[in-house]
Amino acid sequence: MAKVQHISGITRRLPFEDLDFYDLFRITFENSELGRMKRLLPLHEMAVNFGLVSNLYELKRGRKPFFSAEGKVALMFLKMHTGLSAPKLLEQLNGNIHYQIFCDISINPLRPLTNYKLIDDIASELADKLKIQQQQDILAEAWKPYMKDLDTFYTDATCYESEMRYPTDQKLLWECCEKAYSIMCTVCQRLGIHRPRTKYLDVEKANLTYVKQRKHNKSQQRKITRRLIKLLGKILQEIRKVCREHELEETLTDKEKSPMEIITKVYRQQKNHFENDNPRESIPERIVSVSKPYVRPVVRGKEVKSVEFGAKCNNIQVDGISFIEKLSFNAFNEGTRLEHCIKMHKRLFKVDAKKIGGDTGYASTANRNLCKELGIQTSFVRRGCPTKEKNGKDHVRQELARVRATAMEGSFGTQKEHYGMRRIKARKKKTEILYIFFGIHTANVVHLAGRLAEQEQVKAA
Repeated sequence: MAKVQHISGITRRLPFEDLDFYDLFRITFENSELGRMKRLLPLHEMAVNFGLVSNLYELKRGRKPFFSAEGKVALMFLKMHTGLSAPKLLEQLNGNIHYQIFCDISINPLRPLTNYKLIDDIASELADKLKIQQQQDILAEAWKPYMKDLDTFYTDATCYESEMRYPTDQKLLWECCEKAYSIMCTVCQRLGIHRPRTKYLDVEKANLTYVKQRKHNKSQQRKITRRLIKLLGKILQEIRKVCREHELEETLTDKEKSPMEIITKVYRQQKNHFENDNPRESIPERIVSVSKPYVRPVVRGKEVKSVEFGAKCNNIQVDGISFIEKLSFNAFNEGTRLEHCIKMHKRLFKVDAKKIGGDTGYASTANRNLCKELGIQTSFVRRGCPTKEKNGKDHVRQELARVRATAMEGSFGTQKEHYGMRRIKARKKKTEILYIFFGIHTANVVHLAGRLAEQEQVKAA
């Protein structure tokens, strides 16, 4: 069994200063990037908001947790900062003393931690208790002393894609057929009856032939889609028939009930879509993955990829620090969120916004009238004929547009390239939201740590 201690509870066992080499690691930690990050993070306040700190903690029975309440929150920041998977992160945590100080634990080298699922369990625990806006209030209050130009903010939206294969109707239908056929076999085996006859093996061979082809014309696509829909309908019909005859509906496990509901919904959507024969038809609440039924296609209209699959997030940025205004897996028009952004900025920083930078998606008539009423300067291009005369307002507008196009767009690229946000690797919806939250604010605290290092260098000089 691993021997883990909380650093806050460790006392010196030897009275000699020269032999306490642990102080040397503390000194180097304080001067490192992780040390600056820990100074900037209100870990205790965040742990209280997560509900990890309680006055009844000492009365609880059972084994003492490896990580303290603050250590669990710090572990999530460390995971997004390193970009490592749970097994790799645990391996580094066992051997890196700075990582241990950051997470407030001390691991015996002779008895290291071996169960990497401990990290996944902590992520699941925090995901169920995450309150994004309340946590951001705590972070904004802690970071305000290190920020300037609080009356100016920029806003834009992006999509943080989920880790999943690119969905097509044929892939989705075959995935449903495989899952439904597996459930049907399990139910029949449990009852001790023969499996109903289906065309599963024939369709499996036809689907494999279709997949091996490099290009498919419309006739081939409709042919395989028709066969997959008929097979899926047959399997679902047989499962309902078996359950009805043997009264097994109530004995189905949750692992069988939940996928069956999703597969049935997919079957109805795909059947109606196929019968309408309109590839541009919009399907409300369209499911694109059986394992992640909450993911929806988000049409972004980009040149590289017109459709993205993941969470759409509308952010505001103040002095290079980003905050989540709205996060949803359903597509929404970010242009209607400007009034909410202004209210959120007021709540976070207790100052009225004087300047706002946003792209053309926010430059609606309603938003222009709102900003004019509140006396806010914007980066929106003036309507009407262009004038040759330049004034101070034009320079402000151009500067706001420039910073939005560089700092705001650049922050999205930084988050996706360096903090594991390009493809969110999570199995559950809440865990995916948790990773997005910690990924964005890990990028923020690293940015602030860089400023803190520059200030320290100036003072030292």
